[in-house]
Formats: sequence, C-alpha cells, structure tokens
Amino acid sequence: MAKNIRVLIVEDHDMARMGLSVILGNNPNIEIADMCADGAEGVEKALSLRPDVVVMDIGLPTIDGIEATKRIKASASDIRVLMYTSRESEDDIFDSFQAGADGYITKGASSEQTVSAVLAVSEGTGWLDPAIAKVVLTNIRRGSDYTEKRGEINYKLGKNLYGLTEREMDVLALIVDGLTNPQIAEKLVITISTTKTHVHNILQKLYVSSRSKAISTAMKEGLV
Repeated sequence: MAKNIRVLIVEDHDMARMGLSVILGNNPNIEIADMCADGAEGVEKALSLRPDVVVMDIGLPTIDGIEATKRIKASASDIRVLMYTSRESEDDIFDSFQAGADGYITKGASSEQTVSAVLAVSEGTGWLDPAIAKVVLTNIRRGSDYTEKRGEINYKLGKNLYGLTEREMDVLALIVDGLTNPQIAEKLVITISTTKTHVHNILQKLYVSSRSKAISTAMKEGLV
C-alpha cells in the first residue's frame, strides 16, 4: 500500500481499546491516529483528524456508536466506519448499516480477522463477521420482513459478505471453475506468486482451510 491507513479507535473499555491498538498497530500498513472512549468525542476527533477508518464500538457513553456513525457520515462520508462490538442482534446490525457503517465485526474475531476487516473497509470493500453474515443471509432469505434494511445492506455489500476485493472475487470464481494457480495466473495475466497471495487471502477471509471448502462456501453463500 502506498500509505499507512490512519485509524481512530472509539471504545470505552480500557483493555479492549488498548488491545485493539496493539493488534492494529502491529500491522505495518496501519497507523493509530488516536483513541477515545466516548461517542461524542469520537465524532469530534473523526471530523478533526479525518482518519481513513474509525473502529467504532456500539455501547458508548454520551451517544452510542450507531448515532456517532450517523453523524460522522453526515459530515464526512469518505471516512470508513467499522463497527467493533460484542452485539449480534439483528437490530444493531441493520441499524449500523443504515447509519452508514462500512463493516461489522465482533470482539470475538481473531487478530488476523480484525486487521483484515480494517484493511477491507479502508479499500471501500464491505465487511461482515461470518456470524453476522449468517444473520443477514437468514433475513435475506426470510422474505419481506426486512425489505428496507436489507436493501441498505445489499447496497453496501452486494453478494460480498466476507470482505473480498474485486480481484479476489475474480480468483474465487476461477477456483470454483476448477482452475489451478498457474491457470488462474495465465487467465488474469498476473504472476503465480500474486495468485497464491490472492488464494491465501480468500481462504483466510472465508475462514476455510482448503480450496474445496472455499468452493463449498462460495456456492452455498452465492458468492459466485
């Protein structure tokens, strides 16, 4: 990446805030711009510091993370917001995306998943924690109960519920078609090394350990 991704952390629990700063700060492409523990202060810092990504808890003092996200997006739509929370309720998920959130990850996610989520939303790619993706997909398949909110999430993420980049979606489609790494490299006019990197990232983002499981997930979730 050409420049570091500047991240503002808005989290009211001291240990969670410090732990997140260490996890993200250890990545060479991420710079911690600042941290705070209050929703209103988070809005103020976001608009003054203009970070690339705000990692936002939902349960915050003064104003909650959903309202804070709404205010940030109203004034600076280019700032990406990743909800980082222990909440998995349908209302919180849908309300977050309606407020303008670009991704949603739970505090139970691994360090690698959290970093991947920040990198994905910084590139304009929607991100959903796999557990959250299941809730969304369930409601997409349920019918019209969540038509309006469902439309907002589809607008944000389309079929891509796992934070895959456009190129990774291309590679995944070719994996599903049964192509080997050399064949994918030739088809997309990229190096085999780059292809292997894409495949590795796809497996990580889909939380699977093999190409066959990636194919299964892609077909099951309608990614291709």
